[in-house]
Amino acid sequence: MNAQDPQARMAPKRVSAEATPASALVRATFAEPPDADEAQSVLAAFGWALARDVRITLRSKAELGVQLLFYVIVVSLFPLAASPSRDVLGTLGPGVLWTAALLASLLSLPRLFTSDFADGTLEQIALSPRPLTALVSGKIAAHWLTTGLPVALMAPVLGAQYALDSTLLGMLSLSLLIGTPILSLLGAVGAALTLGARGGGSLLALLVLPLYVPVLIFGAGAVDAVRTGVAAGAHLSLLGAGLLMAAVAAPLAAAAAVRIALD
Repeated sequence: MNAQDPQARMAPKRVSAEATPASALVRATFAEPPDADEAQSVLAAFGWALARDVRITLRSKAELGVQLLFYVIVVSLFPLAASPSRDVLGTLGPGVLWTAALLASLLSLPRLFTSDFADGTLEQIALSPRPLTALVSGKIAAHWLTTGLPVALMAPVLGAQYALDSTLLGMLSLSLLIGTPILSLLGAVGAALTLGARGGGSLLALLVLPLYVPVLIFGAGAVDAVRTGVAAGAHLSLLGAGLLMAAVAAPLAAAAAVRIALD
């Protein structure tokens, strides 16, 4: 006769509360004392989402390389098809470089939320005790660091194909550094709104491209203004104002759209 403790025999088996590896990671990361400071909670959520998405992107080097190679190819094709005149190339250059940056940003938008939505990680993130707006902001910042920033740094090298001098290349980089975060912020709203929708890629382009037009106009216009001898302060001021507005409103809108998609 097997002598077992009746209390041990009657005790229910403990089932792990972690449904998936993603939920385990999220809960372990977000575990904190209930009296944690709210500002620290926001910063911790932002930093966690930023570091996580940057790590994931750097692991998929092929995907990141395709986006940057797409930018290089698009920019390099126009000088081959256009007149070799310096005046023609100088006129085309700012618009082409900005349009290619816009398309490269659009190409990378689906990775903001789609994979996390598909494997359930996004739902676990939304259920975490940290503010969803801060987590979405971290994901947007990671998208810009891995897409917008490399594009802005590569622009002066690629801009040499269009006979742009150092002053124009400097203004081009500055306008891209101010404008590409707006592309990531607005794109995040569109990516969140199209989560789970059929033909999400096409719908995302239709939603986001009209919002990108003012950024394209003012960004390329700043470089063109310097080329024609006009002050570019107005264009940069409008880009800066757009960046401030988008930085405040876009994470809130994207977080609300994520909650709607998960309901």
